[in-house]
Amino acid sequence: MKKTLIYGIILIFCIALFSSCSSDNKSGKKTNYVTIGTGGITGVYYPTGGAIAKIVNKKRSTYGIRCTVESTGGSVFNVNAIMAGDLEFGVVQSDRQFQAVKGLAEWKEKGPQKDLRAVFTIHPESVTLLAATDSKILSINDLKGKRVNIGNPGSGQRQNAIDALTAVGINFNKDITAEHVKAAEAPGLLQDDRIDAFFYTVGHPSGAFKEATSGMRKARFVKIVGIDSLLKKYPYYAKSFIPIKLYPGAKNTANVDTFGVKATFVTSAKVSEDTVYAITKEVFENFDDFKKLHPAYQVLTKKNMLEGMSAPIHPGALKYYKEAGLM
Repeated sequence: MKKTLIYGIILIFCIALFSSCSSDNKSGKKTNYVTIGTGGITGVYYPTGGAIAKIVNKKRSTYGIRCTVESTGGSVFNVNAIMAGDLEFGVVQSDRQFQAVKGLAEWKEKGPQKDLRAVFTIHPESVTLLAATDSKILSINDLKGKRVNIGNPGSGQRQNAIDALTAVGINFNKDITAEHVKAAEAPGLLQDDRIDAFFYTVGHPSGAFKEATSGMRKARFVKIVGIDSLLKKYPYYAKSFIPIKLYPGAKNTANVDTFGVKATFVTSAKVSEDTVYAITKEVFENFDDFKKLHPAYQVLTKKNMLEGMSAPIHPGALKYYKEAGLM
């Protein structure tokens, strides 16, 4: 009797499980779990991963794909995790994509990351410098002798900050007191008077800068100019600006000139063509809804989402672009 009861319970459980899977996945395929690596929760990468996952998960019964999002250390971490098979997708700065493919910077010893594949590009990201007004920092040149957060190892922003400093003749090892913490921690450090300024490469508006410009210690965005040699040297950099209307708490009266890169969505050559095709298709065919998911996406067009990719395009994405007449 006991055995019959146990077998009965197991049978009911299996029927319930099968029923659940069937109703959740009309494709008849085994559910394919994929994870998107993003960045800090106060940046734009995290909601970007969430926006993509939200759109794709609406069709999980069609494609059998279930997307989850992971907050990570940023671009370098995401590339390495994708190459190691720990993540299927990731949001990566365009400069980091370029360096990984070419075997530069953090990948100098490892060599070119030959399995890295581009899917599409997303929002523009500005290399942004914010300083406390009491620090008397009015330009990037004024950072000498100051306490400055340049970003955590493994983030894209760190190299951007080093590039900007180097372009104006500032050695980050000698001329400033450099901090190396994540962008999410920088606003608190600024407000606590533990740093004078911080760099963050991000799309705007950003929660980190809203937080940093809304505290008791007043702050201003600092222009980054006089870097023409930098822009000429690295093709992935371009001039940009920070729209001050997005930060009413900042002590600025006009938009602030700087430079920037683009956020890109990448994967591995080992991820299946069907998976990449489905995700690409859902983002592009729900383009208007995608644009509404974050203010940083308002400048997006389908055409400019295919610009700034230095890794080979994944066959799954290429298949969709050709079908849609985009490529």
